[in-house]
Amino acid sequence: MNERSAPLIPSGATEPHSLVSTFPGGLHVRATWGSSGQAAAVFALSEAGATLVDHGTLGAGAESDPDRLCRMELRVETPGGAWAVRLASLIYDAPRAIHWDDAGLFVVGYGFTVYAFAARTGALAWSHQTGTPVVELIASPRFGHVIVQSEVETWAIRPDGDVRWRLAHSDVVAAAALMGGRLVLTSVSGEAQSIDPATGGR
Repeated sequence: MNERSAPLIPSGATEPHSLVSTFPGGLHVRATWGSSGQAAAVFALSEAGATLVDHGTLGAGAESDPDRLCRMELRVETPGGAWAVRLASLIYDAPRAIHWDDAGLFVVGYGFTVYAFAARTGALAWSHQTGTPVVELIASPRFGHVIVQSEVETWAIRPDGDVRWRLAHSDVVAAAALMGGRLVLTSVSGEAQSIDPATGGR
């Protein structure tokens, strides 16, 4: 079965947004996010009873104070307990997430950064800068990496965070999906291209 990220879609940026989702493996996830300068409002909705780590500086770029940016708090409840992380984004964005079961990782795309956390403990395994907004995250038992699709590049990232292959695109990618064993990318102009998700070959 293919595993694709669950989009967490905002309905505006006037106040913090919150969405609860479930993922395979008994993961119950609550994401709360807001626009720039809303850190206090986002964090006011925190729930007690989970280990909490702030990784805001990883997505802050040159900004020394992540709380001036868009912030998000992710709380993951697992059969073994709960953990939570706080992330930052240079742009207002809805986080995307996927439980990469084979690797034991919970992968989150937020803004220009992708984070991989140990699904059961929340320990940060790796992070990856994309340079443009994350469009989609895809994993499948058929290949040993997670596909990170941003607006202008596709990466295949191994469980240890190393990049297996990378492709750059001349047009902005609006959507990505596994179809018939191929990675199909659709540009903003409506053009589609088919890629081998295992090797990156066209």
